[in-house]
Amino acid sequence: MSRPQVIPNGYYWLDQTARASFRLLARRISRRSFLGRLGAMLVGAAALPLLPVARAFAQETPTEVGDSKTCEYWRYCALGGTLCACCGGTHKTCPPGAEASPITWVGTCRNGADERDYLISYNDCCGKAVCARCGCNRTERDKPVYFPSNSNNVLWCFGTEARTYHCTVAVVLGEAPEAN
Repeated sequence: MSRPQVIPNGYYWLDQTARASFRLLARRISRRSFLGRLGAMLVGAAALPLLPVARAFAQETPTEVGDSKTCEYWRYCALGGTLCACCGGTHKTCPPGAEASPITWVGTCRNGADERDYLISYNDCCGKAVCARCGCNRTERDKPVYFPSNSNNVLWCFGTEARTYHCTVAVVLGEAPEAN
């Protein structure tokens, strides 16, 4: 006859809680259902980085050339909207009182200073009335609306408290990978 396993006093409650939780789970969910849900969660978690959400405001380019208050500024190659640089913000920060949307569209622009391509995240700044200065509509390498993660024709004020569009910033995500 085997002796019962001795559990240190500090872990007895954890063992009992885990045992009760797993028994309750086993009574309510079949094995197939549990494995199906676990598989769906794993696939969903693997696909999460592919979504165009909450891209970090990452590194900047070493050299900036041009005026960020004009549509010809190199970062604005796929920007459709109003420049935040003309509306109280900068080319990479929203003006006070506006909130950057975590949902973005992405373009690839060539910096004339170093002749390299960079990935640019275009974030709409939301929550204030539309700024009527410095409107741009550049569509270099823009994709149609049926490919929305690269389209500038969509209102991107999702994930913010107010859905009112104010202006757009252009944040460098990093150097674009070279095409093969």
